[in-house]
Amino acid sequence: MDPVIIVGAGPVGLTLALALARQEVPSLVLDEGPGKDEPRPARTVVLREDTAALMERLTGLPVERAGARWAGWRSLRRKQVMREITFDDEADPSPLHIAQHVLTGALRQALAGERLVRIATDSRLDTIEQEPSGVTAHTRGPKGTWWRGSYLVGCDGTRSTVRKLQDIRFPGRTAVERHAVAALRTELPWEGQALLHRMPPWRTSGPSAGEVTGRPLPDGVWRLDWLLPPGKDLVTPELLLARIRETLAGWTGGSTPPYDLLDTGVHTVHHRLARRWRVGRVFLAGDAAHLLGALGTQGLDEGLRDADNLAWKLALAWHHGPHEALLDSYQAERRGAVAARLRAADQVLPLLRGGGGLRAYVPGSARGHDALLADGHLGRGALGTPGAYAASPLAPRHLEGEVPVDTAPGAPVADVRVTAEDGSFVRLRDRLGRGALLVVLVAPGTGVWDRKHWVTAGVMPRLAAAVAALPYTAELLVAESYPGAAAHTVLLVRPDGHLVTALSGVRPADLYAAAEATLGGPAKTGAGAETGAGAEAGAGAR
Repeated sequence: MDPVIIVGAGPVGLTLALALARQEVPSLVLDEGPGKDEPRPARTVVLREDTAALMERLTGLPVERAGARWAGWRSLRRKQVMREITFDDEADPSPLHIAQHVLTGALRQALAGERLVRIATDSRLDTIEQEPSGVTAHTRGPKGTWWRGSYLVGCDGTRSTVRKLQDIRFPGRTAVERHAVAALRTELPWEGQALLHRMPPWRTSGPSAGEVTGRPLPDGVWRLDWLLPPGKDLVTPELLLARIRETLAGWTGGSTPPYDLLDTGVHTVHHRLARRWRVGRVFLAGDAAHLLGALGTQGLDEGLRDADNLAWKLALAWHHGPHEALLDSYQAERRGAVAARLRAADQVLPLLRGGGGLRAYVPGSARGHDALLADGHLGRGALGTPGAYAASPLAPRHLEGEVPVDTAPGAPVADVRVTAEDGSFVRLRDRLGRGALLVVLVAPGTGVWDRKHWVTAGVMPRLAAAVAALPYTAELLVAESYPGAAAHTVLLVRPDGHLVTALSGVRPADLYAAAEATLGGPAKTGAGAETGAGAEAGAGAR
């Protein structure tokens, strides 16, 4: 079968290629550039716990060491500390802050020895043709040619050629926020702590007085972001240098400390959402499908979740034949999750930036501001929490044995320690992305016994037989505990780490029904397999 064509060699496209390769699906990455990334210390990304774990798992490289985990978070208003948070590596880990070119380099290094991935550099897409059996793409440039694929995914950014060729609308808001950005090496009083300073006392008037964010990186480097007033006023080098000096002097309580300026830029935030994320065998992901980023939210974080969500669904269709309901669920789940974050940001934005109106919504205006902004920066609340797929078309219905646990159905699972079938102890997230459903039995006490003593005892033989009968490859794991779960609870987890259901004990019929629903129902073959893809391909060609 033909490879999956991935248009775009940024972090989302490279992540998708690696995720497919881990599930034995070949891909072709069309890279418009020369295959190298310019170091830009001022262009950084903040990864939440699930996406940081995804990068570590896919690259096999110490991504954690290449970025910075913050020791804490501090919110200030004028001279007053409004909120302080201390992070705990286990109970409450901080986000991971990393330069984007470092992240992309780790992905490229992991792909260098990957036999199932081919990267075609200097290849700019200009044509897409769809048929019921596959996709043909043409690129121009020194290596201009026709390429044949089973599916095509546009990970080609804000000005996506794939999106335009499929005539997909991309409505939204332009220049929601603008920030002047600088990356510099210096010493600040809050070593290792990120901070948000609203209305700093050294700026006493005008909208530009509003807000500055400082986020540490490795090796004593900081990224500073100053919120700019609305409009298109030019940010000159002189203006940016003045902003750096006054901010550093204000934070250190004296004259400007020594600093080494590494990089600068202006970051403009747009909010847009593509109308469709699938047209037949063509999909959109990352910035090609959505733009968000106001109030500390992170667009790349969501783009990586797009890749994780789509990879296992494409892999199943590639290996086992079309599963149209499963492929359709990508748009329903991911577009719904991103739309919810965009709605939250668009509702909060005028309250935070528009003055006193927030008092009608949040008791304590200043503290309400700080709480909402911290949510976006730290991946919490409506602004920052990873999306759950509770309303997914893949969610099973009417399971008699379903029981509640602390993770809601459709939400990302907690990363507990589990015992694998070979007896080794691993983290639950380490078993994701392998092209298999995960079945986790909660069995207190198993962690202190050798596997040979419990693998044939109690409910294990019956559960192992039920797992073997599932309609898709599944891996059986055992956990001593799981938040909110009683002994002998059985969890069914998707390959991208979202909980399908929790069952009270071994219930083969419920487990089978939940697994089948997760796959979008039985695979279709023959003429029926072309209904969804073929019909939508025709619609996209109009």
